[in-house]
Amino acid sequence: MTHDTMSDHALPEPAPAHDSGRQHPIGLYLKVWAYLFVLSTLSYLVDYFQVHGVTRWTLIIVFMLLKAGLIVSIFMHMAWERLSLVYAILVPPLVLLVLVRIMIVESDYTFWTRIIFLGGGG
Repeated sequence: MTHDTMSDHALPEPAPAHDSGRQHPIGLYLKVWAYLFVLSTLSYLVDYFQVHGVTRWTLIIVFMLLKAGLIVSIFMHMAWERLSLVYAILVPPLVLLVLVRIMIVESDYTFWTRIIFLGGGG
C-alpha cells in the first residue's frame, strides 16, 4: 500500500465534544420555571398563613422535594440519562436515609432501656 491509498481509508474524525446531545425545547424549561415559581409561592404561603406543627414541616418538605426533583430531572438532565446512572446517583442517598432511620430507632430503644432498667442513669 502506498501513502495515497492509506489516506483514503482513514477513520472519520470524531464529533466535537460540545455537540454531544440533542437540544430540548425552550418551552419545557419555561414550564419547569413556572412550576418552580408556583411551588416556591406555596412554600412561602405556608409561612404567610402561619401553619404550625407537623403540617407545616410536612408541606415545606414536600414542596422542597418536588422542587429538587424538578431541578435534578430537567435542569441536570437526569430525566434523559440511562436508568443505571440514575440508580447509581439516587440509590446511595436513599440507603443512607434508611440507615439513619434505623439508627434513630436504635437510639430510642437504647434511651428507653436505660430509663426503664437503670433508673435514668447513663
